[in-house]
Amino acid sequence: MFSLCAKAVRARRRALILFLCSLLYGGSPTGAEELKLPNLGESSTSMFSVEFEHQLGQTWLRMFRSQVGTVDDPLLFDYLEHLIYRLITHSKLADRRVDIVVVDNPTINAFAVPGGVIGIHNGLLLWAQTEDELATVLAHEIAHLSQRHFSRGVEFRKNQQPLTLAAMLAGLVLMATTGSDAGMAAISAAQAAAQDSALRYSRSNEQEADRIGMQTLVDAGMDPHAAADMFERMLQASRYAGGDRFPEFLRTHPLSENRIADTRNRARQYPRQIRPTSLDYQLMRARVVMQLSSTPEQAIQRFRGELEGEPRSREAATYGLVLALTAAGRAEEARLELDALWSKDPDRLEYIIADAQIDTVLNQPARAAKKLAARLQLSPANHPLTMAYASALMKNQQPHIAEEVLLAQSRVRPGDPGLWYLLAEVQGLAGNIVGLHQSRAEYFILNGGLDQAEKQLTYALPLARNDYLTSARINERLKDITQMREQMQNL
Repeated sequence: MFSLCAKAVRARRRALILFLCSLLYGGSPTGAEELKLPNLGESSTSMFSVEFEHQLGQTWLRMFRSQVGTVDDPLLFDYLEHLIYRLITHSKLADRRVDIVVVDNPTINAFAVPGGVIGIHNGLLLWAQTEDELATVLAHEIAHLSQRHFSRGVEFRKNQQPLTLAAMLAGLVLMATTGSDAGMAAISAAQAAAQDSALRYSRSNEQEADRIGMQTLVDAGMDPHAAADMFERMLQASRYAGGDRFPEFLRTHPLSENRIADTRNRARQYPRQIRPTSLDYQLMRARVVMQLSSTPEQAIQRFRGELEGEPRSREAATYGLVLALTAAGRAEEARLELDALWSKDPDRLEYIIADAQIDTVLNQPARAAKKLAARLQLSPANHPLTMAYASALMKNQQPHIAEEVLLAQSRVRPGDPGLWYLLAEVQGLAGNIVGLHQSRAEYFILNGGLDQAEKQLTYALPLARNDYLTSARINERLKDITQMREQMQNL
């Protein structure tokens, strides 16, 4: 195991708080008259180029990961990636280089960062009852990116005090780390100090994102009425829940009765799309229940309770029970429950990987690896399958093969921290110490630990002294780290 040292984390936390003053989208109280803004979009500002914003986003993402616990779940990530891509292809977003970060946090929140970073708290999936409800939040965030509200907002606020803006925007990280009360205090203090003109401008950004996000939903064939349904349920819940349960999404994207009414009126311009329950989405919600449960036994009780009633998706509740039983080491029970799902959908990826995990718990990793390898023949480079296959190979004491598999996948998914973490593990087992240090370095880079990454490459360099190509790659990566550090210091 390897992790960022506490001292480095504290230093980056201080840096991140200052850096956020030029990044995140903050909300403001509603109620003022809407400002009519033109659709400025891609060419809306000369202050920041698209490429500069992209670099900002990459730097911010590394720093954010060093501060906040994130979810390493290839199946969940793959689902969110496909859903967001579907929305983006029907949006006004010109630069479609988008990175997703899933925050391991039960609160209801999502956010967008300039340069194409979309953040999602996994707790949001528990709140959004349908795929369309989740999509309405994601489409709203994509609209912030497509309209380049960051660049327009910085230009509008360039004469304001930067520390006021920093205090408001830093609350987003506080919400994801230290709790909602601290985040809300930072945002509230900043909002109280901000000028009314800036608040009106921020409100207009939210209204613009509502309008454009809904159009994205319609164009993607999803139900525009889901937006008002979800926002209204959020607002109602906030009236009966106090303290830490107040939805974070409402803190950074404040709602009012007027805004919800506007959203509902806008939705009436389109026919309601009656869509069947998305099993893909409900299966991901089951995975999130597992992630956020204190123990597997707690999850077992929850899923059994759902199955005794009328769950939104009986298949998803059964799948969740399979995952919980497997995590609890009750693999034989899990297999019996999974058999009930196989007959309905034998080719479903979630069930195939769940079956392989059961094999592994039963100390049959060779069987799991064989099944996954066969499936990969039909879906080459599928990321969840590849990660599951590499894990099975590692448990079957075949680290050399797992290394080959992951090295090939790293060329497809170079920005996945979980891949580099697993690759370092299998390289250590395979005796490839130079590769282990290189993979650890990539993991640390993606998680904002540049000092740790530099140390790993420094350890690897003398071990590769007789390998010119490897030495050259290491030296080049050390130069990249120096450049990344300069970017972080200059921002």
